[in-house]
Amino acid sequence: MPRTDTSSGTDLTAMTARDLAAAIRSRAVSPVEVTEAVLARIEARADLNAFITVTAQEARAEARAAEAMVMAADDPASLPPLLGVPYSVKDLTATRGVRTTMGSAIFADNLPAEDAVAVARARAAGAILIGKTTTPEFGHKQAADAPIFGRTLNPIDPTVTCGASSSGAAVAVAAGMGPIALGTDGGGSIRIPAACCGIVGLKATLGRIPHLALPDLFSANSFVGPMARDVADTRLLFDAISGLDARDPWGQGALPAERRVTTLEGLKVAYLPRCGTRVDPRVLAATDAVVARMAQAGAHVHEIEIDFAAEERHFLVVLQSGLAARIGPHLARFRDRMDPSLVMTIEKGMAHSAVDLQAAAAARTAIFTRIQAELSRADVIISPTLTAPPLPVDQDPNGIVTIAGEPVGTIRGAWYPYTFPLNLTGHPALSMPGGTTPGDHLPIGLQIIGRWHDDRFILDVAGLVETLNGGDAG
Repeated sequence: MPRTDTSSGTDLTAMTARDLAAAIRSRAVSPVEVTEAVLARIEARADLNAFITVTAQEARAEARAAEAMVMAADDPASLPPLLGVPYSVKDLTATRGVRTTMGSAIFADNLPAEDAVAVARARAAGAILIGKTTTPEFGHKQAADAPIFGRTLNPIDPTVTCGASSSGAAVAVAAGMGPIALGTDGGGSIRIPAACCGIVGLKATLGRIPHLALPDLFSANSFVGPMARDVADTRLLFDAISGLDARDPWGQGALPAERRVTTLEGLKVAYLPRCGTRVDPRVLAATDAVVARMAQAGAHVHEIEIDFAAEERHFLVVLQSGLAARIGPHLARFRDRMDPSLVMTIEKGMAHSAVDLQAAAAARTAIFTRIQAELSRADVIISPTLTAPPLPVDQDPNGIVTIAGEPVGTIRGAWYPYTFPLNLTGHPALSMPGGTTPGDHLPIGLQIIGRWHDDRFILDVAGLVETLNGGDAG
């Protein structure tokens, strides 16, 4: 099969997923060569510690099989849409026959018998799994380290966090170790690392990308979703893995007719610059600038304020009690091999009462109602993803966060109050690059929130904003 002329300086690891897929279908590039380039990139950037497991042998075999498919195809258009494109999967998500550790010694040797739904769909679309990416233990905290793999570093600046808990997924995409990745988001865990690493991440509508591993599907607040360097690649992976599943309570019935948008002209935007806590002036300035450009392009913008930070205590009841129920039975045997932060989280969860959990459920309903009311008057809600740029890499995830020189509060309510309420309500939310800080050029994330099942609508809006910001919407 023809190979790209590497003497021309072509960097296969810098290509988009859609360009790789097109080049593979046209036989301009071999999936074997693409896979080797990505595996070499993973080895070269081992210092970032983005992978727990690299599936080099399996990926090479899949690449050879993909090349054979391309060579045998009479009609390239008939080939799967992601054929030969490398991707990674966060190590909280099951991969058939590939170690899935949850970042924990408890599951250090766990080999799932089946793929998660999103993984199975990515496989069916022809994507090649190159490995499992790092996560804090059970994704429980906003720090990119775990007992069984150590710390994952931000490729932009190793002195600041890469975000969590889809830490390795964001780092892999940002550093060229595969153009697309699957993360999970239980409180912002796709959107936070996407913002910290300057990429795109989508938490879809509840049920739109089935996540059947959750112990309580009826009150699910964790999501599997796509991550990529730009909006068009995020859409490409979303298209491959989305679709309702009858095994999911939120996957019953038929999807409503999808709204789409091709222009910002007339778009109704509710702008949420603040949500109950201090926001770094650099973040506000960058987000204000994006919203101003949207208004100049014809969007109708009105400002809103919702006290999302006040929901932190209710979110913590849900998070801590869920982890206590799921992992508490392992505590006696594995305590000494677990992250002390996880042990503390479980013990706090054990102290919550049934009344606390019901109060959290009522708060969840109230915030859903409030967001629904705002979206009845707007097409989308625009906000920062985070109240501040990436925090110092050694920030204590259970300590007090300082923003613009002022101690503000604990990390969820102080740093990512814009993200976790959307896990409680099920609305789709996307983080994309929204500027950088002056001087040190740290990434600032912009969040787009939509109505239930407006996933492609917010992807449309994100693509338009990306173009407005000088990017390529694809």
